Amino acid sequence: MIQSLPKLVTFDEFIEWYPENSEQKYEFHNGIIVEMPKPTRPHSDIAGFLSGKLFIEIERLQLPYSIPKECVIKPRDNGGYEPDVIVLDKQQVSSHETRWKKESIITRSDSIRLIVEVVSTNWEDDYALKLEEYEAFGIGEYWIVDYLALGGRRFIGNPKQRTISVYSLVNGVYQLSQFRGDERILSPTFPELTLTAQQIFDAGNAL
Repeated sequence: MIQSLPKLVTFDEFIEWYPENSEQKYEFHNGIIVEMPKPTRPHSDIAGFLSGKLFIEIERLQLPYSIPKECVIKPRDNGGYEPDVIVLDKQQVSSHETRWKKESIITRSDSIRLIVEVVSTNWEDDYALKLEEYEAFGIGEYWIVDYLALGGRRFIGNPKQRTISVYSLVNGVYQLSQFRGDERILSPTFPELTLTAQQIFDAGNAL
């Protein structure tokens, strides 16, 4: 269950408060510090698998991107999120992100090439809150990996199916493509990526 610390704070107060080396993950939703559910093993395995596959593609193509282990993005003054996977443009970060080196904070959408959220019990955050935030912020590509088919039927169909939703920003508005089973993921950021939805789901089944 997600727990909130009900006192309204600023983004900087949230960052100052955040426990150093904490095993627990927190986010900043509408001015309130929210304790996020601890990820399950399949959740972590899928996030790690995707990070590895995207890193291999970055290395293969010698792209100027990085995948940090920890990162807080600040799309607005009273919001702050820690994506499961984030791909950053190293050149943009080096040139414009003044808070990155000391605080691992990203404040500009052009520093971000891709965000991935792996769905947990708080699926509404991924499909509603973060989807709207990332679109308004101008993040070019956003994946929602719903490996347990937890999302509402209007998001993943009826009957509900395990689905990977890829949102691509076109003229400021997200365009949706969805992938299931053996369908290959089509990614604007990584157009040569050879990865199916099933391969991603299977990563959560490893012993």
